[in-house]
Amino acid sequence: MKIVAPPDTSVFDRAWKPSPLDAVLLAEDDPVFRHLITSWLRRWSYSVVAVDNGLDAWQALQQQNAPQLVVLDWMMPGMEGVELCRQIRSHAMGIYRYILLITAKDNKNDVVAGLEAGADDYLTKPFNVEELRARIRTGKRILQLQDELLKTQEALQFQAAHDPMTGLWNRGAILDLLRRETQLQNRTGKPFGVMMADVDYFKKINDSFGHLVGDAVLREVARRLATGVRGYDYIGRYGGEEFLIVVSACDVPELAGSAERLRVCVAREPIQTTAGAVSCTISIGAAVASQTANSLDYESVLRTSDTLLYQAKANGRNRVEVALAARVGAGQ
Repeated sequence: MKIVAPPDTSVFDRAWKPSPLDAVLLAEDDPVFRHLITSWLRRWSYSVVAVDNGLDAWQALQQQNAPQLVVLDWMMPGMEGVELCRQIRSHAMGIYRYILLITAKDNKNDVVAGLEAGADDYLTKPFNVEELRARIRTGKRILQLQDELLKTQEALQFQAAHDPMTGLWNRGAILDLLRRETQLQNRTGKPFGVMMADVDYFKKINDSFGHLVGDAVLREVARRLATGVRGYDYIGRYGGEEFLIVVSACDVPELAGSAERLRVCVAREPIQTTAGAVSCTISIGAAVASQTANSLDYESVLRTSDTLLYQAKANGRNRVEVALAARVGAGQ
C-alpha cells in the first residue's frame, strides 16, 4: 500500500482555534513518518500543525496560542531539533513548551545531549505507537498541572492585592500605587491627583437596614466609582466606607471635573437592595500634586486629600473640595 503524505499544515495559513494543550506542533522532515505521526495524533484527538524543518517550527512557535506540546525530529534541515530546543529554552516565550525529541540516535551520550539542550523527553526510532501516545499524554498532564499551578498563583496574587468585598485594590496595594505616582511626579514634575471619597452617613445605612445591606451599598458604590474613572487611573478601598483614587496627569480643574462626575455617578439614582432602594451620596476631598509642590511624599498628598474630605463633610456633604497639595493649610 502506498502512503501519501498530506500537505503540511502551516501556521501561516490557519488560525489557532484549539486549546494549546490539545494541539501538537510536529517538526519532522521525513514525509512518510510525518504523515504517520500526524494520523496517530489526530486519531487521539489532537490538533496537529506539521512542518518539515526547524526554521518553520521556530516561526510557528512565535504565533499566538501556538501549541505547548512540541514533537521534534533531531535531524532536520534549517535547524536541527537539538538546536531548536536550545532556542526555545533560551527565549522567554511567556509559557512553557513540553518538548519530545525523536531520533534514530540511541547512544547514551546523544540522549544526555538532547535532554541538556532542553528536551523534556526522548524517544528513539523505531518506537511503539502506544509508547508515543503515553509520552504525549505525560507531556499534556505535566502542562495541565503547570497551568493549574499558574492559575492558583494568579488567584493568590489577586487576593493579596484586592479587597475581597469590592474587588478593588486593597489598602496596601492602592498606597503602593500612590507611592509610585508620587515618585514619578518628583522625577518628572508631571502633576497627578488624589481623591479621598467617603460614603455619607454610612453608619445610618447600617443601623437602618443592617450590615448586609450596608455591604451591598458599598459594593455598588465601588462599582459606580470604578466605572467612572479612566482606565489608566487607580481606585482602591482605603478602609471602611472610604475609597482612594489616584488620577494620573491632571491639573486642578481636570481633577475637580473628574471628582464631580464621580459624585454625580453615585448620587444620581438610589441603590437597589434587598431592603428596597437606598439613597446614597459621597463626599470627596481631591488634591493635586503639581510642580508647585516639589518633593512631596505620598503621605503629605494623602493628608491633603483627607483634610479636604473633612472640609467637604463640614460644608454639607455630597460635595467636592479641591486644592493644590502644596497650598492646603497655607491660607486656603
